Amino acid sequence: MAASNFLLVALLALVTSQVIASDPSPLQDFCVADIHSPVKVNGFVCKDPMAVNVDDFFKAAELDKPRDTMKSKVGSNVTLINVMQLPGLNTLGISLARIDYAPLGQNPPHTHPRATEILTVLEGTLYVGFVTSNTDNKLFAKVLNKGDVFVFPQGLIHFQFNPNHDKSAVAIAALSSQNPGAITIANAVFGSKPPISDNVLAKAFQVQKGTIDWLQAQFWENNHN
Repeated sequence: MAASNFLLVALLALVTSQVIASDPSPLQDFCVADIHSPVKVNGFVCKDPMAVNVDDFFKAAELDKPRDTMKSKVGSNVTLINVMQLPGLNTLGISLARIDYAPLGQNPPHTHPRATEILTVLEGTLYVGFVTSNTDNKLFAKVLNKGDVFVFPQGLIHFQFNPNHDKSAVAIAALSSQNPGAITIANAVFGSKPPISDNVLAKAFQVQKGTIDWLQAQFWENNHN
């Protein structure tokens, strides 16, 4: 009986830990990140509350300024405000981003391993979507206009594309993590350091090794600032 009770408790603990898995929750009014602390924890150590000031919760105007998209191969520029730029976000489970899109620009397929994203279009039009996990791999996609809102579930591959040939677009996104992370699929697969074996990728994508070698030789830039 004792053994079965122990197994039941262990199972419940495991299930509960998976259900509540998220950014560390605050146990006080705030926990301003001490970015420079040598102590390593999941997140950041709290700054001494007596040393906290209003600027720890403030970021000077940045998201009102258009970003340069012409230098980007994919035609977009992501300006992220996370805990690294705004220490007061530590343990609060939220961050913000502005995304600028050139005509025909895109925020290419990517994932946020630690966050759900909700996006609203401020200017222009966007074709957006996400793909569900194996084995369905179902695409949910929609054309958004100014003021429209769309949500991308945590961890799923998603994208945004500006279909206009002559008009830029702008969006604001909120993410449910102080540090959501971003994995751009093409960059991770073809631009890893060191590179993934071309034998592996040729088999995975069912193409010739020469195609993989060409893709790995490209410059896979980061469109996040």
